[in-house]
Amino acid sequence: MKLQPLPPLNSLVAFEAAARHLSFTLAARELNVTQGAISRQIRLLEDYLSTALFTRTTREINLTASGSQYYESVRDTLQQIAHATAGMLHWQGARQVTVVTSTAMASLWLLPLVSEFQRQNEEIDLRIIATDQVSDFSRLDCDLALYYCSTPPKNMKVTPLFNEEIFPVCSPAFLAQHPEIHTLEQLGACTWLWFEDPQRDWIGWKEWFQRLGYQAPEPRRRININSYSMLIQSALAGQGIALAWSGLLSNHLQTGDLVRPTQTTLCTDAQFCLLEPQGRPPHRQSVERFRQWLMAHLAETVDV
Repeated sequence: MKLQPLPPLNSLVAFEAAARHLSFTLAARELNVTQGAISRQIRLLEDYLSTALFTRTTREINLTASGSQYYESVRDTLQQIAHATAGMLHWQGARQVTVVTSTAMASLWLLPLVSEFQRQNEEIDLRIIATDQVSDFSRLDCDLALYYCSTPPKNMKVTPLFNEEIFPVCSPAFLAQHPEIHTLEQLGACTWLWFEDPQRDWIGWKEWFQRLGYQAPEPRRRININSYSMLIQSALAGQGIALAWSGLLSNHLQTGDLVRPTQTTLCTDAQFCLLEPQGRPPHRQSVERFRQWLMAHLAETVDV
């Protein structure tokens, strides 16, 4: 039996991405096309359906009532197709484990550990995807996710990895050039490495001081960087003082590549977490082995 009526299939993919992000720009970035191409595909679909799917203003888009209802059906259908297709592909086979995480956790914490896991599990292929643009953790297409969570996300199994402990760090060479740094007030006499990311919920310098009950001093100068991994590279190069998250930088602290100019630490209720989608079949053996290895590594680290 012929399947009809069917809308333009490329338009469905563009519509699903735009509706999920509520942004033509983010949808275009995800699908590696221009914003104009997304807009044209949405318009083509709306013309085909003779129905407006979005309300548009100069600053935002929102789904109409019809668009929201249509999105639910399109999303579920495309997810079924994606899961069926994934089952046919080698990378989603029994040997592979897909882990999604932030760029900071990937580069600073997870990737340095991968060689150890692969030595013990040569038959398992790891697929690591680093992304910071996550609006809904429950929609991540992965086996496991690793993220900083100021509040636990809904519809996910959440396993804490390590608590948030924040303190200043710098290179030994930078500290040698500024031996006068001993107190919080004296931190203002140095260059601060400033994490500049409008979508982050990480704690910045001013909030760090405020939560400790201090008025933040004005730094002598600051370097703004919109990537935490790059910011830490700047600290390692002796270019200034950075705020460190202890779990992420434990290796650099243990090797002495980074040192603490003061011993003041801010502890919060936020955590770095292992996130697992709910409502899916039990883990494949390869996924469970990676999960058990990860938790065992953390237990050994805490014991040390």
